[in-house]
Amino acid sequence: MTEAHVFVIGILLAWLAGIRVYLTVFGVGLAGLMGWVDLPPALQATESWWVLGTSGALAITEFFADKIPGVDSIWDLFQTLARVPAGAFLAAATLSTDGELSTGVLAAGAGVALASHGLKAGTRALLNTSPEPASNWIASAAEDGVVIGGLALALAHPWLALIFVLGASIIGALVVWLVWRMLWRGIKRLFRTPAAAGTPVTGSGDHSLPPPH
Repeated sequence: MTEAHVFVIGILLAWLAGIRVYLTVFGVGLAGLMGWVDLPPALQATESWWVLGTSGALAITEFFADKIPGVDSIWDLFQTLARVPAGAFLAAATLSTDGELSTGVLAAGAGVALASHGLKAGTRALLNTSPEPASNWIASAAEDGVVIGGLALALAHPWLALIFVLGASIIGALVVWLVWRMLWRGIKRLFRTPAAAGTPVTGSGDHSLPPPH
């Protein structure tokens, strides 16, 4: 595997961690434990049963918490403390050949994880303005699918995975833009209605009788 492939994998893992950190860590550890991929020294800690058990339990918790409107946004707020550092670690550990983590790669991984986390959290916060929960469930299920598919592709076909996650990012950004646009139109309509209600309605002509002499 070339250095470019390894770099792409590190960036992809950071991006995926910004969306589903526990599922990403569990997937990486499981792939290493099952022998599907040879993990670099710094990532081999994810193969331990303790890490697999903890990340698996938290992934299940996140699966349900992420599908409850309101709870998902609170969960996202707290998970900033886990997703960004984990994304930084995954990127740096992937690119490390001797177990030493590069400061520059840590910063790059943190930036990528923060970007995908911000996109995810922003999308879900906007979707929570909708009164029906179906949009939340669909978005959460789509994120589960993106992370599982992206993780599988990242380990087997990194360049295809990069195209996949870029496409998912663009779609996510479009969703944010469309929801925000609809929300903004609704706010403008809401403020326009009281103003229109307070305006007196006048007729097209003056039909009043002339004053008596």
